[in-house]
Amino acid sequence: MIALIDYKAGNLTSVRKAFSALGAELFTPVRPDELASADAIVVPGVGHFAATKTLGPAWIDAILEQVGKGRPLLGICLGMQWLFEGSEESPELPGLGLLSGRCYRLHADESTKIPHVGWNSLDVKREDSIVDEVANGAQVYFTHSYVAPVTADSVAITTHGQPFASIVQRGHVSGVQFHPEKSGDVGLQVLRNFLVMVL
Repeated sequence: MIALIDYKAGNLTSVRKAFSALGAELFTPVRPDELASADAIVVPGVGHFAATKTLGPAWIDAILEQVGKGRPLLGICLGMQWLFEGSEESPELPGLGLLSGRCYRLHADESTKIPHVGWNSLDVKREDSIVDEVANGAQVYFTHSYVAPVTADSVAITTHGQPFASIVQRGHVSGVQFHPEKSGDVGLQVLRNFLVMVL
């Protein structure tokens, strides 16, 4: 069973539907201690980084405990940004800190509209399990204004005015800036790759 974290900042219905199409069973824990029965954890998210405040110390400790036991963790959109140390969108709030770096706002200019909404390509930079069977240049669907920095954990980058991390992975911790549940076959393949880690 996969725990789908509900902190009132994501469309859980569409994420649940995408995983269900792949045969995965999900549950939404009400209390942090319920994560003990999870085989993996998914943190979705849409909107402002301040929404992560709902995931207070008890949730953070429970998630980190399960990650420490080798349980796979996937962050989607805002959920991916939360894997980092924090974001300038809410500088007073720490992120989960599993990945190094801080998220920042995309720089707008005359040719770059913010937020970044729509389809864009993945520039796959290194092989890792989260991008198995994902072609370089594959198109996925984005909607966001803030991004994670390009680091050694970046598996793929996307450019919208400037390059940013669109897929990250460090061991069994991974994240995607785009919405796999809205990205057709490519998005489903990424989720399928995550499920392989759960087996």
